[in-house]
Amino acid sequence: MNIRIFVAAHKTYKMPTDTIYQPIFVGTLLHNQVPEEYISDGTGQNISKLNPNFNELTAIYWAWKNDQSDVKGLVHYRRYLSKHPSKDFSTILSRADIEEILQHDDIILPSKRHYVIESNAQHYKNAHYAEPLDVLVEIIRKQYPEYIAACDQVLKRRSAHMFNMFIMRSSYFDEYCEWLFGVLFKLKDSIDITDYDAREARVFGYLSELMLDMWIEKNGYSYREVPVQYLEAKKTFQKGLNLIARKLFPNREKKTHF
Repeated sequence: MNIRIFVAAHKTYKMPTDTIYQPIFVGTLLHNQVPEEYISDGTGQNISKLNPNFNELTAIYWAWKNDQSDVKGLVHYRRYLSKHPSKDFSTILSRADIEEILQHDDIILPSKRHYVIESNAQHYKNAHYAEPLDVLVEIIRKQYPEYIAACDQVLKRRSAHMFNMFIMRSSYFDEYCEWLFGVLFKLKDSIDITDYDAREARVFGYLSELMLDMWIEKNGYSYREVPVQYLEAKKTFQKGLNLIARKLFPNREKKTHF
């Protein structure tokens, strides 16, 4: 089984030595050069120039259109899917781990992030502009009605699989990307983000985190959750304080994704 897990990065960083992990430099058509040993998201069929708005989705799009591996996945340069958390690469999923899990489940996902005090929809709107999510729901309702029940269910939940990290067989990967980018490109044509600041302009990457669960929910695919391994400090306490502050003081400056 040919397995390729893409490690999305926007800067040079330490990388695993396991050959199933392939560093991919995102937004390369907006930069002068690609670091040695990284592949570019700007070759072949690509959306590299959309990286400021699509985040790591430019790597996912590249893998969809240009890679023929049997199993494909995405992790981040500072976040990995692991057997149990550590501060190095010793416990990240190996080829054997992935093959064993995929014998029983369709998809490998990070453990859910739980919000407790608010739904996924409330969490998104407290952290970001509300319009893109509202327009996304309308696009799904009108053009992908078979997904609206799953969409509503995911938005009402108080937990989600975040980070756009996953591993799955290429048939599922391609199916997901076909739906994901089909919806997002329609959304891109339906909203004006000209006046968004740099953080809010990453809107399509943020929304896609919720769309993964919608796709899984609608199609009934099985999945195995594994821990997320952080190579840098998680800042959990600070994130928790900011989550509460956004609910109590909705008009103050919002701090997310740090």
